[in-house]
Amino acid sequence: MSEIPTTMTASVLTGIGSIVLEERPVPVPAADEVLVRVLSVGVCGSDVHYYAHGRIGEYVVDQPLILGHELSGVVAAVGADVDPARVGERVAVEPQRPCRVCDFCKAGDYNLCPAMEFYATPPVDGAFCEYVVIQSDFAFAIPDSISDHSGALLEPLSVGIAGAQKGGIKVGDRVLIAGGGPIGIITAQVAKAFGAAEVILTDINPARRELALRYGVTRTVDPAQESTDGLDAHVFIDASGAIPAIQAGIRATRPGGTVVLVGSADEIPLSVPDVAMRELNVTGIFRYTGTWPIARQLVADGQVELDSLVTHVFGLEQVEEALTGDGADDSLKRIVLPGVRRVEDPVAAAGGARS
Repeated sequence: MSEIPTTMTASVLTGIGSIVLEERPVPVPAADEVLVRVLSVGVCGSDVHYYAHGRIGEYVVDQPLILGHELSGVVAAVGADVDPARVGERVAVEPQRPCRVCDFCKAGDYNLCPAMEFYATPPVDGAFCEYVVIQSDFAFAIPDSISDHSGALLEPLSVGIAGAQKGGIKVGDRVLIAGGGPIGIITAQVAKAFGAAEVILTDINPARRELALRYGVTRTVDPAQESTDGLDAHVFIDASGAIPAIQAGIRATRPGGTVVLVGSADEIPLSVPDVAMRELNVTGIFRYTGTWPIARQLVADGQVELDSLVTHVFGLEQVEEALTGDGADDSLKRIVLPGVRRVEDPVAAAGGARS
């Protein structure tokens, strides 16, 4: 194992629409932590939102912040209480630190911990940098059959798993998903893995609808041309954050069915009779708990495919380009390589869903 440097390069959000490269000290792992050399980081919609708007709800960027929370890497060093044999281990990182002692943590709902420290959520730095630290039990070993990119994308896969769990998807269910972005397509694969007989996906983008059919979706719907009213879905999962999609999905859910809100939307008009008189279960998810072992197994078993979702790969100097995008309809999942300064052809470096 090579010697660990004392400083590292980090891509830092210094204000709305402003990203700069800085030299930062390499963090030193506490007794229960591991130091991870970051190999692959996915770009999430929350990263884009912080870059463009400087806040998400009550979370406000009021000091320089390193973005990025979907990551994989290799253990470079360990704290005093961690087995030294972990050095050199490839890992996927669950990017959060709960307090472990509050009522929520003790009940197993650590995602609701009021003292949660989550990567790339102000004021906690994320992973668009060369090294990070995480508590050892939140760094999950991954086999060689799972690539660095797929290891990073176990994080959005965990969102899909949490949504499917909240929806109670079971064998034979009809599942409706709104939104053909990364979360929607990943959630569709999870729904199939959980036993759904039908997975129907709606999106206004024809390229996204066509792509979704390659990932377990049995039928797609253009909501501008076709209504989903009367679909009688057992479970509706919104991964779009679009108010019309949420309202249509509620109407399409069968009596006694479940509506899971994953996408980020503002307040919406809600038809109380639709919910009350059909006894719909309307819920949401906030991150995840205990999903990494499930995610790792789904990918290792080939039930979920992640590598081909990657359409662009960038170096650390190109984080701003990764956040702003090129507006292409077939842009799906963007990856940053913190150990690389620049990638000359981000599309060719990705392969993936474009090919």
